[in-house]
Formats: sequence, structure tokens, C-alpha cells
Amino acid sequence: MRLAQFASAPLAMAALVLAGCGDSAPEPEAEETEVPEELASEPLPDLSNIEAIGTPMEERVATLGIINKRNNLSRDIELSPGESRRVDDVVVRLSACERTAPWESPAETGAFVQVFVNDVRDPDAEPEFGRIFSGWLFKNSPSLNVVEHPIYDVWVKDCAMSFPGEEEDASPEADAA
Repeated sequence: MRLAQFASAPLAMAALVLAGCGDSAPEPEAEETEVPEELASEPLPDLSNIEAIGTPMEERVATLGIINKRNNLSRDIELSPGESRRVDDVVVRLSACERTAPWESPAETGAFVQVFVNDVRDPDAEPEFGRIFSGWLFKNSPSLNVVEHPIYDVWVKDCAMSFPGEEEDASPEADAA
């Protein structure tokens, strides 16, 4: 008799899990809001000593992906070095973005980012953002450095910049050849 009770427990649990898989109301999209002043005024690491060729650092644009794993909403944001963006309870700050030159191998794209998350669950309380990540993220090597958070994930998608000689390769004559 007791053996039968234990054998049916996994089936009952599976039925409960599947019952929660029905259609539900769609989740609202993530909204950008203002970055808290204490985070916006915090100095970024000085990466000006990076020997750069190509597009000057201040003119580069990084595309980063953010996902809220709780509701599976993802969003792409574009940031220039020195900018911060808040999406729901996460703030992302970009210090630098870089990609290898077209003549270098292997190709890699990276960005130095800082990620802050508001872990205060009381909607009436003031948000308290804590830093959960500060470092380089790499597009082709995402496991090299990972934003470890149970709800949010941030990754690099692109760094818009150019190198000397790339403009010539994009000409219509090069496409016709």
C-alpha cells in the first residue's frame, strides 16, 4: 500500500507542473527608465591607455543583449563608451568596446561593462542597486567571463567601429569583383 503511494507521487507532481503550462496573460515589455544618479556619477575605469587604431573610442557603439530569465523578455541596447542604460531593475554601463581588426585571427568582439541590479523586492522602497559584474564580455567566448545572476543575463552582440582600409573594401567596385 505504501509503495503505491510513493510510486504515484512523481505522476502527481508532473500533473501539477503541466497544469501551470497553459496560456497566460502576456508579460509587459521591459521598459527603460532613468539611471539612478549615484550610479550615473560613479566613475568608470580609465581605459584610455588602450592603444587604439580605427574608430576613436568615444565614437564606437556597442550592442548588448539583456534577458530577464524570469519572464524570458530580451532586449538589445546600444551604448557608447561612458553611457549607462536602465532597463527595469538592471543598469548597464559601458566603458569600452573593441573588436579585432579584419586582418587578425581569430575574430573577437568585446566590451567592458558594469552591471548593477536592484535586489529590493518592495515596490514602495527606494531601489538599492548593487554591482554584480564589472569586466570584459566577449561575443565569441561567452563562457570566458559571465554575468552571474539568477534573473538577468547580459552579453555582447557587436561593437560598431571601423579600421583603416575597411572603407575601401565596402566600395561597389569591391562587390562587383
